[in-house]
Amino acid sequence: MKKVTGLGGIFFKCDDPQAMNDWYAKNLGLTTGEYGTTFEWRQADDPSKKGSTAWCAFPSDTPYFNPSTKPFMINYRVENLAALVDELKRDNVTVIDDIAEYDYGKFVHVLDPEGNIIELWEPNDELEQR
Repeated sequence: MKKVTGLGGIFFKCDDPQAMNDWYAKNLGLTTGEYGTTFEWRQADDPSKKGSTAWCAFPSDTPYFNPSTKPFMINYRVENLAALVDELKRDNVTVIDDIAEYDYGKFVHVLDPEGNIIELWEPNDELEQR
């Protein structure tokens, strides 16, 4: 079974997300908004398919990364999230929540051995192709 298919996003905590967005926009040319920025790309094995990677600064007190105490979270793109979660549970990986479904895909959070939170995302490929 194919597991991680790519990097879905980089999320990090900071004292002032707006100032961080402004700095990255001014100094590195990122087009930022309330949710950071999104990098769009084409899939190497099928250039007709689009993909995206998110970059987002969160407030330092966000509970979104809980129970991890780390200042970052990495999102990995995956295929067949439900099957992967079943496999992770069998391997005693800490699965933090149930799979959540949105228009743009399915998500679940797990912890690695050092307590880093990892967000797994099965994108809604139909929506991403627009």
